[in-house]
Amino acid sequence: MLLYIHIPFCDSKCYYCAFNTYTDKFHLKKEYMKALKNQLIFDLQNNLKNEEKLETIFIGGGTPSTIKVEFYKEIFEVLNPYISKNCEITSECNPNSASYEWLEGMKNLGVNRISFGVQSFDDKKLKTLNRAHNAKGAMIAIQNAFCIGFNRINCDIIYGVNGDSFESIKVDFDTIFSLPVTHISAYSLTLEEGTKFFNNTKIKIDDEELSYKLFEYLKENNFNQYEISNFSKSKNDESKHNYGYWQHKNYLGVGAGAVGCINKKRYYPNKSIEKYILNPLNYEIEELEDNDIKVEKILLGLRCSNGFDFNILDEYEKSRIEELLNEEKLARINDKIINYNFLLADELALYILK
Repeated sequence: MLLYIHIPFCDSKCYYCAFNTYTDKFHLKKEYMKALKNQLIFDLQNNLKNEEKLETIFIGGGTPSTIKVEFYKEIFEVLNPYISKNCEITSECNPNSASYEWLEGMKNLGVNRISFGVQSFDDKKLKTLNRAHNAKGAMIAIQNAFCIGFNRINCDIIYGVNGDSFESIKVDFDTIFSLPVTHISAYSLTLEEGTKFFNNTKIKIDDEELSYKLFEYLKENNFNQYEISNFSKSKNDESKHNYGYWQHKNYLGVGAGAVGCINKKRYYPNKSIEKYILNPLNYEIEELEDNDIKVEKILLGLRCSNGFDFNILDEYEKSRIEELLNEEKLARINDKIINYNFLLADELALYILK
């Protein structure tokens, strides 16, 4: 079982962000964390059976580092009996709010993987994205995390913003290579509905060649791509939590705007912080059909090195796979179908499922 915890508070709203986050509700933090604790207790007691443990925990947002460590202490008191021996526990954070004391406090609670929302080491680009930190602050925060004892550190980078070039993004990556970072999540900018950038088509550049060049540069510097946006120094540095999603494992979703999925049922707690505080157990339920799950396994499998099981396909889909195998666009290892070009994942999925 996996666990995702959503913290919907942010110091500022990034212009590209479509997640459920708020910059004007900090006064609700205490009541929110109390409600979150109540939902967490309910979900753990009702979904973990026969001494089942949590394989991974991911605290995301929003900005988890806007919440004081003292609030997380109560959360971990609930979690501790359910945490497996080698549980990967990740927390996202922003450089401007992840102080040395906050990082140290989270490490002492058991967090063993930290993920910094850096996005760029170019101060001008950070302002364009409406980020609340600067490059120097990001470097200091990463170095602090390493000094405290975090040896699994992720750095988020965004590319494909107007003005980006291979040389400019290369500078970002070169900065990362000089830091104790073991994992990079490099996302191509997407213009999502509800964001400030949504109707600003000039802000985004579509350059597939740039993606290929960046991927190759990361590979040359020992960051191996294992998913369309994720690169790690070693197998151990990969995100186990993300792999759980891609393998369609059961996961709990706790917090306003989180998503959980248990036994073919996807559930959604209320997105409104106020409504969530009033009743954190008010879920919207979506029943998943077997075909929905199959489609998701194919789509996600083609986007990462995990692949998907050939045997989940019907006869027509298997024939489409055989065509792609003959054209060497996919590979088959035993019963696993593997894609080595993640940028073609959506196109390949459409062809298989057509």
